[in-house]
Amino acid sequence: MTKVKDLTVDEFKTLIEETVEQKLLELVSDPDQGLEMRKEVIARLKRGTAREQRGNKAISARDAAKKLGLDW
Repeated sequence: MTKVKDLTVDEFKTLIEETVEQKLLELVSDPDQGLEMRKEVIARLKRGTAREQRGNKAISARDAAKKLGLDW
């Protein structure tokens, strides 16, 4: 196994770049990409969209937390 002390400066820079790139991809990628949504979830989203189109506005997460007695 190669040790960091045995790397050249360019090899070390490349290692850091690859590590940072990999971590950034982990942080910004969608872990659910490619998965199918359950029928119940799709139906719920459609109902919510229909309510909003009829003029019923959704409440903010902050207001929902307040109604539940939670600190936001």
